[in-house]
Amino acid sequence: MSAPWRRRASWRRRAVVLVVVIAVTVIVVVAVRFASAALFTAALAMPAFDAWVARWSPVPAREEISLASSTPADLYRPRHPRAAVLLVHGLSPAGRRHPELVRLARLFARHGYLVMVPQFEGLASFHLSGHEVEETRKAITRLRAESHTVAVVGFSFGAGPALLAAADESGLGWIGSFGGYADLRNVIVFLTTGVHQFGSERYRGHVEEYNRWKLLALLAPLVDDAHDRETLRRIASRRLANPFDDVHALAADLGPAGRAVMELSESRREEQTRRLLAHLSPATRDALDRLSPVTVASRLHGRLWLVHGAADDSIPFTESLRLAAASGAGARVIILDSFHHTGPQAPWRMLLRRASDARALFLLVDAILHEPRAARDASSVATRP
Repeated sequence: MSAPWRRRASWRRRAVVLVVVIAVTVIVVVAVRFASAALFTAALAMPAFDAWVARWSPVPAREEISLASSTPADLYRPRHPRAAVLLVHGLSPAGRRHPELVRLARLFARHGYLVMVPQFEGLASFHLSGHEVEETRKAITRLRAESHTVAVVGFSFGAGPALLAAADESGLGWIGSFGGYADLRNVIVFLTTGVHQFGSERYRGHVEEYNRWKLLALLAPLVDDAHDRETLRRIASRRLANPFDDVHALAADLGPAGRAVMELSESRREEQTRRLLAHLSPATRDALDRLSPVTVASRLHGRLWLVHGAADDSIPFTESLRLAAASGAGARVIILDSFHHTGPQAPWRMLLRRASDARALFLLVDAILHEPRAARDASSVATRP
């Protein structure tokens, strides 16, 4: 074997070793860099995987605390918190103890977030009065005493109070809305007729009859007449428990303000709904304006993440598009085809048939967990009606 040939063979071996070392190094770096985001995304999309991972992870301690307003809250404390996040639940009797919300809180805590989940009794009773906004502000103040970096996330109808409170805060790490709304009037039109639109695009979805009574419960506290408020609350409560319950006697006892809201919840035509909205009492119309975060969207500072399921039957995805447009260049909206309201329709569909959703969710989680600077400057609005 000649010396030049041996030198060439030796060089080839060194080159192969170098390539292998570089490849392994790249794989290790990528694995370390994206491991947390991949685990978070998989656990978020697949509860079974989350349960498996939880078996091998320390269980975050959960403390029951009381905020300044005597609002009870759960605090999930990791061993070494690096940031804090406030989760605002939606319309659910389970409130802060909704199984999916508890799972998400523990998931955040396992990734280093101190998590606070207050109990909003109004939202747990399907009510939205505006008191939730002040309670959210107090929760943010409490978290600021625990961490220099605080994020706020609202879900469904809880996103309204979360965004309204966040608009008065500066220096938040990031703000999130999952299945939230911009303007309650648009939501009312959608819940009664299925009609929703953004810009020149117009859509019509399926109307869930159950949602009519959720809407009635939501609107009842906004009526200025005390007798009508209580009567509407009773009607909504009975119809939510039994959609076929006869409430005619109660409805006949309503005054003008209460009848207007009752007719609104039972409307099935867009033009009728819009006419009834215009003829609500001044106090009720003012409340709808006050509780609609589109009015303060331009004051939301820092990163704003808006995530919505295209198949949402409670709040249309066009509301997140509207919030993004109103908030300016600092917002990013992600429309997920395989998500239904605030959760996945089926994990296997999301990961196998909705790969683009999995990718979008992964990039969102990665930005939240690992790329604070890049995410803070995010200005793209990715929409997919």
